[in-house]
Amino acid sequence: MIGAQEKKIRRIMIAAPKSGSGKTMITCGLLQIFKENGEDISSCKCGPDYIDPMFHRQVLGIPARNLDTFFTGEDGTRRLFLRDRREDELVVMEGVMGLYDGLVGIREEGSSYHLAKVTQTPIILVVDAKGMGKSVLPLITGFLAYDKEHLIRGVIFNRMSAVYYEILKPLAEEELGIAVLGYFPENKDLQIASRHLGLCLPGELEDLQGKIRVTAAKLRESVDISKLLQIAEEAEPLGAERIERTSQTKKKERSEETAEEQDPDSVENDRVKCPRIAVARDEAFCFYYEENLRLLEQTGAELVYFSPLHDKALPENIHGMLLGGGYPELYAGQLSENNAMRKAIRAAVIGGLPTVAECGGFLYLHTSLTDREGHSCLMAGVLPEKCFDTGSLVRFGYIELEENSEYFLPRGSRIRAHEFHYYDSEDNGVDCTATKPTIGRKYPCIHVGENHWYGFPHLYYPSCPELVQSFAGQCVIYGKEHEL
Repeated sequence: MIGAQEKKIRRIMIAAPKSGSGKTMITCGLLQIFKENGEDISSCKCGPDYIDPMFHRQVLGIPARNLDTFFTGEDGTRRLFLRDRREDELVVMEGVMGLYDGLVGIREEGSSYHLAKVTQTPIILVVDAKGMGKSVLPLITGFLAYDKEHLIRGVIFNRMSAVYYEILKPLAEEELGIAVLGYFPENKDLQIASRHLGLCLPGELEDLQGKIRVTAAKLRESVDISKLLQIAEEAEPLGAERIERTSQTKKKERSEETAEEQDPDSVENDRVKCPRIAVARDEAFCFYYEENLRLLEQTGAELVYFSPLHDKALPENIHGMLLGGGYPELYAGQLSENNAMRKAIRAAVIGGLPTVAECGGFLYLHTSLTDREGHSCLMAGVLPEKCFDTGSLVRFGYIELEENSEYFLPRGSRIRAHEFHYYDSEDNGVDCTATKPTIGRKYPCIHVGENHWYGFPHLYYPSCPELVQSFAGQCVIYGKEHEL
């Protein structure tokens, strides 16, 4: 019997021994099957990946979010997972890298396994069996030996023939005592192309929806979908009482603090209480965590989307701007040719519009961007320096950021972030200190001022909501000062 404060959520995680095993395409195929079956379905991506959730949202039309135990810890991750869940909803999680690969590749924190353990989610292991015979069995045996929580419930073999599958399946089930759910034959036409920052974006891939439908059809033939759903059904109910009570207490405390700060008799407090924040979102700027945007909205902000690529002017009556990450280098020529937008953004930022720019947005604010072929394209010109392709990975991995001043972060507060970029700047800023977890290496970065934050790191706002509150507060002040 399920307790009053427990939620019965059907769920599975699709994970793999290593990257490149085919878990993304198989996850998309399974999501398509569940959608066709009329399931109440949503997805979660483990880790700081922007692109896989875009496949789920934009191509499949399925709600998707990120979950990351490094960003939000165990309780915070459970709370985010449980939020807004519907009874008997089916959640499909997609793992990241190898199942046990966490911080610096050796820590449990941040790994797919840690997320599965925190949310008590059954794991389906996708094993790339190309070029392997019986040797695939000791590989799986090793993964089962590491699974102290006994979460690995099934295996799907990728790039395996139907004939060999019929030979290997009974042997694997007899020797390993694990459900072998099916296989997927090798098909190069169904692979998703990659580039230096990961998979290509959905809009860049020809007939991606068609490829996913073909994948789903093949999986229906070769994978035991009913057994997969049974495993999802057997996931333990998650207790939510303590987590929800903590959340409600913190929310009440924040409300009380806000009420103390505001003067109920002040008319001015009510004049700009819902700032309009312009958010760049198009082919060039598309890397946003849904939880970040949601947290901005929870402060009362109205998010107004615009395109630096296609629009000629910023949205009207805005009080702040968010320039997210993406691939501006692939659209540098178009961005440069849009003189009206470059000038509008420069004028707004120089005029004091509170602005946060992360990675690709940071690149766009430079004077120019030089691509891999050596072509230099004019950008917005807010920062006098240039940015350029280094030809190799500059920074990669998780960091924690402390601000030297207190414009966005209270002293002693840290926000967690992730870096992954091949481009560099002549001036990365010195207003924050980045610390690499586990190894403790530190380095300066970020341009921070009273109303701006520009830098390469992709921030995860729920890890430090104070930054969002500061940004929204600056937008409110700007709105009051510029209200007509």
